[in-house]
Amino acid sequence: MRRQASLVLLNTLSLSRLPMAVAFIVIPDAKVRAGLVILAALSDFLDGWLARHKGLATRLGALIDPVADRAFMVTAVLVCYLDGLITLPELLLLLVRDIGTAVGFIITRLVPGLRRVELKARMLGKVVTSLQLVTLLCVLLFPPAVRPLVALIAVLSLASVVDYSRAVLRARPRGRSASRPSETAGARGTPMPSARK
Repeated sequence: MRRQASLVLLNTLSLSRLPMAVAFIVIPDAKVRAGLVILAALSDFLDGWLARHKGLATRLGALIDPVADRAFMVTAVLVCYLDGLITLPELLLLLVRDIGTAVGFIITRLVPGLRRVELKARMLGKVVTSLQLVTLLCVLLFPPAVRPLVALIAVLSLASVVDYSRAVLRARPRGRSASRPSETAGARGTPMPSARK
């Protein structure tokens, strides 16, 4: 029961980024929005740390966490674009990694040979996410730093998509290994060896 309560709290922490995304839309004040970006970053770090160090990583958590991350990030970037704080090219470059991973996720669900691949976060992806958050803060508080950060994010995003694609292809099941029992580990919310992040 205690573990179940911990998992509920952990997933609630991840899902808290969804109301933060709504608040980012509703509240136009730049300092409040910057505070929301910092809160989103802290909640992202905290739920990942708890999942890793308390043995609470599950398939459900591994799905909720990135969805909540992307929901906040994409919403915030779109709001900044609609408010005229960033240009259309900057918007697209900021979202290159998100578009690439979304397409990759759809492909892994559609291609039979890739459906059993466990999708894990990669270090380059984490770096891009951190830079996206820093860039959002600069959009709101220090615009001169935005252009070089966007250029850096674009380069690292492309590298991240390539890295992620290679990792998925290397992890795809081959021959009889696809039918091993380990492929269903964590399907009912049992602990996963990999972290949510």
